[in-house]
Amino acid sequence: MKAKITVNKKFTIGEIDRRIYGSFIEHVGRAVYEGIYEPDHPTADDQGFRGDVMELVKKLNVPIVRYPGGNFVSVYNWEDGIGDKSKRPRRMELAWGALESNQVGIDEFQEWAKRANSEVMMAVNLGTRGMDDARNCVEYCNSKADSYYANLRRANGFEEPFGFKVWCLGNEMDGSWQLGRKTAEEYGRLAAETAKVMKRVDNTIELVACGCTDYSRIGDWEYTILDHTYPYVDYVSLHTYYANKENNSQRFLARTEEMNDYINGVVAYCDALKAKKKSTKTINLSYDEWNVVCRRQPQDAAERDKDKWTEARHQLEDVYNFEDALVVGCMLMTLQNHSDRVKMACIAQLVNVIAPIMTEKGGKVWKQTTFYPFYYGSNYGNGATLRTMIETDTYDVEGYRKDIPYLVSSVIYNAEAGELVIYAVNRSLDEDMELELDLEGFASYELFEHIELYNDDLKAINDKDTERVAPVNVPIGDKVVLKKHSWNMLRFTVNA
Repeated sequence: MKAKITVNKKFTIGEIDRRIYGSFIEHVGRAVYEGIYEPDHPTADDQGFRGDVMELVKKLNVPIVRYPGGNFVSVYNWEDGIGDKSKRPRRMELAWGALESNQVGIDEFQEWAKRANSEVMMAVNLGTRGMDDARNCVEYCNSKADSYYANLRRANGFEEPFGFKVWCLGNEMDGSWQLGRKTAEEYGRLAAETAKVMKRVDNTIELVACGCTDYSRIGDWEYTILDHTYPYVDYVSLHTYYANKENNSQRFLARTEEMNDYINGVVAYCDALKAKKKSTKTINLSYDEWNVVCRRQPQDAAERDKDKWTEARHQLEDVYNFEDALVVGCMLMTLQNHSDRVKMACIAQLVNVIAPIMTEKGGKVWKQTTFYPFYYGSNYGNGATLRTMIETDTYDVEGYRKDIPYLVSSVIYNAEAGELVIYAVNRSLDEDMELELDLEGFASYELFEHIELYNDDLKAINDKDTERVAPVNVPIGDKVVLKKHSWNMLRFTVNA
């Protein structure tokens, strides 16, 4: 099979905002306790953060981390996680049916983020609480004033504000599973009024409104909530999870075509409101939950009451295989290819819970298969995304879609580094692909690195003892060949 990618350095989609390589830590399962925080672990630092986990998080080069939820935030009292740890309440955590000790809260997480070279995307509770608590939280975290909550932060040992710049106005407020669920009209009015008071406290913050959580239902929700919030918010959120429930790998690998449609649909509604409001402001997208999920969810549902009201319940600890890594790679390329409007994104989640990093209590840490596409994207996918013209064979999946391209790709030009990076997945389950490249507008270019992620077994996994799916350096030759069902990164030095 043959395919061709044509690009021109003058034809760009947009500059990549580093925050599209963000992630997510929610108080669910072992993401926090036994994940990022385990004071008794041999690698724990002076704050109880696991050093081995921190090392891998730093390797992923995550610029922003969403916190503390997720469904968790819709029943969360942020005041529970500040001040003297010995006086913090132990709560029944209703979103996930666990016990929350509150030994990690805002005070600790902001320090963890600093040590991880990351920023915090903070979420406020618009489920069981509302605008007053939201503005108090902003004051505690960001204010320099001689005021009650700013002084409470100082009394807790933090003279300088935390300076959180991005705030989510609730989480998935349209969802039937959400405690404090709202109609579009209810949420739109609440989010608008909450945004007003939050920006009165700190007018430099950026705000994210909850978009619809179901791609098949986008439209009325976005239009209604933006009608209320357009003057006050900066982003609309999108959430997407894919699973191979049908055990049909060709269909699974094609799911990111839906992701592309989802982005285009939400952008259309944002721009419709821009026209309606006769505004010069553009609302961008925060894709602040995305990943592959669901392999363990049925089992979790069956066992949901087994360890109820215990801390650090084992929940959503999906074990990712090789084809999951291919889909994660395709999802990240889709985000890169919408760099004009997708300005933030968070792979959900970071540790133990549907995560690229896994731990055992008191023991090892390891990289799941999905670690690698994200690692190479975050570390090398910087610059401007170029528009691509792709010539490739296609395939059909009966009852799903037709004309699905075998080749998925994103091309990123880093002018400052004099480098061009091409990410590519060959979706064919049977045939290798010879790739032709036409890189227009460059005086010269030379391929100097080809990283390949491949395993003949689509179901191959990594575990604490064996890494079966790992990147390899492909020798540079006269031709570029993408193996069947493989993820690839090609790096070129270029002269303008």
